[in-house]
Amino acid sequence: MNIRTDVLRLNRDGCLLWPLALTTLLLAGCVGLIRPNYSQEITELRAGEYSLDPEHAYVLFRVGHLGLSTVVGRFNRVSASLDFDPEKLGALRLDGVIDIASIDLNNEDLERRLLGADWFDTELYPEANFSTVDAVQGIGNTFILHGNLSLHGITRALSLEATFNGGADNLLTGRYTLGFSAQGKFLRSDYGVDALAALVSDEVTVEIHAEFQRTP
Repeated sequence: MNIRTDVLRLNRDGCLLWPLALTTLLLAGCVGLIRPNYSQEITELRAGEYSLDPEHAYVLFRVGHLGLSTVVGRFNRVSASLDFDPEKLGALRLDGVIDIASIDLNNEDLERRLLGADWFDTELYPEANFSTVDAVQGIGNTFILHGNLSLHGITRALSLEATFNGGADNLLTGRYTLGFSAQGKFLRSDYGVDALAALVSDEVTVEIHAEFQRTP
């Protein structure tokens, strides 16, 4: 009886371990299939024209509230194009459009208030646009994007600290894909969005995480 109990225990353990091991192997294999030629070397990334993958695009913003906390939100509808050549980074061209009405703060009342005339006034200014002027390479895959942000009917210079996270063929989509992230700061009062200045911070931090698919 004891021998059978030990055997059953071993079999039970084995049954638990095999699926775990098999799943690990399958996942590792899938990673290889999805990005078989993955590289973080910027010189190995493919030149070309790219479009934003909307399913893997995240534009976040953070702004201080009462000096006590930080409000974090995002825009759910964005589009962008990227003209990229690793040998001519200074000529990199990024053009992005944000649908302001897609603002998401997990608070419908606050979202409606921000879309109104005292804040974004989306009836007159439904979009925000960013277009690069040039790019300056830093250490490794980092660089600075100098460009112009148009928001609330006003256009001002804005610089983003950016990083190429790598590139690879994605066999699930059939498209060569670049990973990209960036961050920058601006004053909302510079764009005429200055309501409740005593309660809400003037400085806004923007954060971008995105994948771009190469045009065939």
